[in-house]
Amino acid sequence: MIEFKEVEVADKKWMDPFLAASDMSGCHHNFTNIFAWADNYHNRIARVNNYLLVKGVSELGPYYFYPSGWGDIAEIFQLLKKDAADCGHDFVLAGISHENIDNMDTLFPGCFRYEEMRDSFDYVYSLEKLAELSGRKYQAKRNHINRFRENYPDWRFEPISSQNIEECREMNREWCIVHKCNDDDLLKKEKCAVKRCFDHYFELGLEGGLLRVNNKVAAYTMGEKLNSNTYVTHIEKAFNDMQGAYQMINRQFAALVQEKHPEIVYINREEDMGLEGLRKAKLSYHPVKMEEKYLATYTGNAE
Repeated sequence: MIEFKEVEVADKKWMDPFLAASDMSGCHHNFTNIFAWADNYHNRIARVNNYLLVKGVSELGPYYFYPSGWGDIAEIFQLLKKDAADCGHDFVLAGISHENIDNMDTLFPGCFRYEEMRDSFDYVYSLEKLAELSGRKYQAKRNHINRFRENYPDWRFEPISSQNIEECREMNREWCIVHKCNDDDLLKKEKCAVKRCFDHYFELGLEGGLLRVNNKVAAYTMGEKLNSNTYVTHIEKAFNDMQGAYQMINRQFAALVQEKHPEIVYINREEDMGLEGLRKAKLSYHPVKMEEKYLATYTGNAE
């Protein structure tokens, strides 16, 4: 049985090189997400033979992430399979990409059954398009931004720093009161993850920005580099009654990312969690691609 342990913020130091080596595109292959959602999904980690292994639990039961690292991955799969058997549950991997599937089918042809995880697909956008919002298909976004400028002429954008992060935390508390986070299971889980991001913002190496209106924080966002060409936005919050606030924080932060990280081509804005309104909003920004994810269940038999 593999000795999995709880995730601590200090684990970032040794985990990041494994995640970087694999250069995967799913937002779950990221230390902040593994750490921030650890309590909600019982995430546990282990280091075995130059691989990072992650194990979690959802409503579907225990699962593993595709291993990150280098070396003989076939041996790692055998160890994961044995761990699942020793623990008395199915050998299941979650968040599997098409590339992962190709590797698994080469190593274990016909031994896995795959199911689409549509609610977990990541929305991936062109950084340049998010920063510029040019062209007819972004006209509605520009209209919202123009209305925001008209209604709040004293607005300004600031990077998140040690001087203003507590104001962002306070704005998030107000947002949660408005949206009744404690009465909604999904928002309650997100609230827990967001708190971890605020509590360890600088240790996690996060970057962020805020919109200030009438000297108060009206919106904020935070993210970080995900892989060699993609940035990931973890959190974005704005008050719904301030027209254009979401569109403005989105564009201003994209411009900041473009300035700080010229090597970045894409922004991964994570999944919609099956929420119809969130899906509609994310599709309205015209993703250039979806990071598709699948659930892989070991059957042991060629199909």
